[in-house]
Order: sequence, then structure tokens, then C-alpha cells
Amino acid sequence: MPEINAENRDLFRGYSLEQLQQLYNSACRLFSDNKRQLFERLAPLRTRHITVVLEDIYQAHNASAVLRSCDCFGIQDVHVVERRNTYNPNGEVSMGSDKWVDYYKYRSTPEAYARLRKLGYRIIATLPHENDTMITDLDVHEPLALVFGTELTGLTQEAVDGADGYVKIPMYGFTESFNISVCAALSLFHLSEKMRADSSIRWQLNDEQQLRLKLYWSMQAIRDGQKVMEKLKTEILQA
Repeated sequence: MPEINAENRDLFRGYSLEQLQQLYNSACRLFSDNKRQLFERLAPLRTRHITVVLEDIYQAHNASAVLRSCDCFGIQDVHVVERRNTYNPNGEVSMGSDKWVDYYKYRSTPEAYARLRKLGYRIIATLPHENDTMITDLDVHEPLALVFGTELTGLTQEAVDGADGYVKIPMYGFTESFNISVCAALSLFHLSEKMRADSSIRWQLNDEQQLRLKLYWSMQAIRDGQKVMEKLKTEILQA
């Protein structure tokens, strides 16, 4: 997905569920049946119950690797804080995952935290400290935002102080920390599997959210997708 911003965040607001379905059916005629089947299979597996926050990641290939892991584990949203470093996905590393994962950019950590709390997330900073909660013990019943810091200095004190909790991955070697992309992949594997195994957690997107997601995915599968979608929207409204 392109960055989700003010220009494309509400492309489908104000449409009824029936109109959204008509729009999706029209869009599907413009790409392969195989792609549509893939959308239908994957949309019910996506989640926003767990999300990822990247604070000022220095190396683009590491940030892109995190994006790839999010896609692989069905995590739909990534939130990127750009204090000094600009985030631009590296296609050779992300392997196209930036087409299917939503990412949001912020100019400061407090700005990101404020929006995440408004969305109902508990903010969890990933730290290697001795007294932090083990990743295996973290409660996944409430929505979680996992925060990862830069490769050089880790999370800022601002990010640490503003978090609601702290988590670490167990390590038994001489090296004091994992690479950020490895840390994210290990965390997401454990937490997403734990979440999916608990039938009491409503982690899936609802039907309307899934349909909206498939419409955004459709724009990635169609050449000049946003322009084509705008044309289809006009045709649906005039019908």
C-alpha cells in the first residue's frame, strides 16, 4: 500500500456496504481471478489487534524487513515515526509487502502514541532490560502496539517513558540484542500465534473492514489503480 495519509485514507467513506461490494466486483474484472481468490483467502486472516511502531529506523533495509514480516504474519498496520530518518520501503527487501500493508507516518513519538491510544492500543516498548516482561508472558487480550527503536541507540527515552509496558525476548548468548528485524519477526510470530489460538479474542477485521481492505488491495493490482477506482466510484453512484 502507499502511505495512508489524508489524501487516500477516506477514499471509500460514505458508501453503503452494497455499494462497496458493487465497486469491488467491478474492480475485480480488471485483474486476474487468481488475485481475487488470494484477496478472499487473506483478508479474513489480517488483523489490527496487533500493530507495529518503528521509531526513526536508520537502515531502510531493516525497516523494510519488518514490513515484510508484518505482511507474512497478517499484521495490517505499521506506524512509522520519522524524527530524523525518512522511511522509504526497499522493494528488494520488502519483496512487495509494501503493496499490501498499510503504513502511517508521524513527525514525533508523542503524536504516534496519541493516535494509537485513541485507537485503543496498549503501547509496549521492546527493551532488553532484566525486569521487563518476557514476550512469552505478554497478555494479548487487548490490542497491542509493539514499539521498536533504531539499530544504533534503541528507543528514545521519550518512547520508553510514554509506553504502557515493556517486553523482552529471552537471549542466552554473548550478544546483548537481536537485529531489529529479527526482534520484530520473533515477537510477531509468538504474539500472533498466541492471539489466533485464543477463541475469546476478536482479532479479525469485520466484514466491512475486510471489504474496504480488498478495495485498497485492488488498487495495487490495477495499473493507475486510484484513478481507475475513482472512475468506478462515479459509475456506481450514477447507476
